[in-house]
Amino acid sequence: MSSNTLNFDDIQGDILVGLPKRVQQYIIFQIGSNVAGFRQALTQLLPLITTTTQAMQNRAAIAANKKAAQEQGKTPELLKMSGVNIAFSHVGLAKMGINDNIHDDLFTNGQQADAQSLGDPGTSSGFPISHFTPSWDAAFLNQTHGVIIIAGDSDDTVASVRKQVEAIFNVGGFNATLSEVITLSGSVRPGDQKGHEHFGFMDGISQPAVQGVDTSPNPGQDTVHQGVILLKRDNDNTSLLRPSWAKDGSFLVLRYLFQLVPEFNTFLQNNPIKESSLTPEQGSELLGARLMGRWKSGAPVDIAPFQDDPELAADPLRNNNFNYTAENDNRGANCPLAAHTRKGNPRHDLQEMPLPIPLEPHRIIRRGIPFGPEVTPDEASSGKTSQSRGLIFVCYQSNLADGFTFIQKTWANQPFFPPKVLGPVPIPGFDAIIGQATDETSRTIAGTDPLNSTGTLHLPTEWVVPRGGEYYFSPSLPALRSTFALAA
Repeated sequence: MSSNTLNFDDIQGDILVGLPKRVQQYIIFQIGSNVAGFRQALTQLLPLITTTTQAMQNRAAIAANKKAAQEQGKTPELLKMSGVNIAFSHVGLAKMGINDNIHDDLFTNGQQADAQSLGDPGTSSGFPISHFTPSWDAAFLNQTHGVIIIAGDSDDTVASVRKQVEAIFNVGGFNATLSEVITLSGSVRPGDQKGHEHFGFMDGISQPAVQGVDTSPNPGQDTVHQGVILLKRDNDNTSLLRPSWAKDGSFLVLRYLFQLVPEFNTFLQNNPIKESSLTPEQGSELLGARLMGRWKSGAPVDIAPFQDDPELAADPLRNNNFNYTAENDNRGANCPLAAHTRKGNPRHDLQEMPLPIPLEPHRIIRRGIPFGPEVTPDEASSGKTSQSRGLIFVCYQSNLADGFTFIQKTWANQPFFPPKVLGPVPIPGFDAIIGQATDETSRTIAGTDPLNSTGTLHLPTEWVVPRGGEYYFSPSLPALRSTFALAA
């Protein structure tokens, strides 16, 4: 086996493939005083951990089931299926007595210490040394030791697996070895909104292919070295400093993101792009597509700049095959420079700089799932959110400073990114979806009107509100066996 060959039995399944799910729980926990008991219980948990091999097999079974149903002209029945993964915070590793000299300061310090730098809202107090407290839910202001991910085809399946997990750690018993801090529960949206997040846009289209994993990438899908996602693999730029047990693990970023959907929809309704061929409703839809960089169907505005194209969106050979290099796009005519998808994956934009910047170190694999109910009629008519909904955002990478935090801090939050060198252009502005600024008056975006590339639009509200999160490490199966778990 060559040094670049992965053993899929060694890697937790959510990282490279993703756990198939309709329903998912993230059980965020603290380890109890009986640390040895917790580590012994990990030995019992190991058989439940879903590997990449198993996740691949599950996805193949789903695909075969769908194909068979289509050939018979039937609607495919859901296959009973579940998956379990686990990850730990720095504090959790310290609690277990594991020296996590893993050489990632953001992981070591935790996400709460990074919240102000991310742009999360909060308050500062204390003098002469100011302390920042993010406006997170109380559960996330406590130290947490880890997260157990349970995915499944239904609430019943997830609940059944959760009972097994709780029994392993004797949760609720006298000698419980872990305690739940909070459980985040999500589910795929219903009906034709399956695969869409709560603003209504298809999610998860543009993922990088990983060398040796995704061997037949779709057109436009960039292939990254394994070490961009997995520690101690090719192009993990800190590989030599990592402990041996870190190999084939990955840093898991969790963000609990609330979405103000009625307010977002009201903004689109009040600011339609005014073009003679468009109705006000179509003008609002176009504005939403240009803020996101894709239509709700998933069709990219770089290819379909003025009208949605569901057939394009449904074609994996076309829906990601673009580079922001259209002849008339050097000023963002097809896709605004600060569109969410362009900020998160600027593609060819970085090659147009005087000193081209490699994109690969900043690629991440996104997971997660929506949570909360559909917008109610009262919310829709009032334009005000009254029920909690949003996205449990999860992503994987080998380096937090190059991955998630770089994208948030250096791209989404910076109005000057992406830079363009072809002719005079306005400052691109903030990522209207996830860009965060301490000064609300500065939140503007340029070029949302395709007929006025220099015009700017004020963004009055942060429609995505972070309410908690943490940086975790998802170890390999060999590491869980040899370094984390203890024999009973």
